[in-house]
Amino acid sequence: MSLAVPDDFDGQILAPLFAQFSEPVTYSPADGDTLAVNGIFDEAYRELVPQGGVLAYTTERPVCGVRLVEFGDTPPHQGDVLTVNRTGNVYEVQEVRLDGHGAAKLMLNWVEAATP
Repeated sequence: MSLAVPDDFDGQILAPLFAQFSEPVTYSPADGDTLAVNGIFDEAYRELVPQGGVLAYTTERPVCGVRLVEFGDTPPHQGDVLTVNRTGNVYEVQEVRLDGHGAAKLMLNWVEAATP
């Protein structure tokens, strides 16, 4: 049995998912204009890292899922900066993990907290 992937995966799957679960974030490319996009932000994403068939270690870090269509011709890159509008906290993109279906998981490093 195989799963059929819709022709318009972004429109039929990602757009409704992000409409329900995302929040506004401000994305600042290292070289380009700041973008207002929506992301599914998780402050404490836990990743299990297997090594040699056994669990070697776990990491916990902030991540933000994004739809690539919101970035136009300038996809996200390592070193760009993301601000979560709700908190004002600032993060730097450590790694961009593309999912092959029009979305990406941005692995983030905390830069600074919002000033009160």
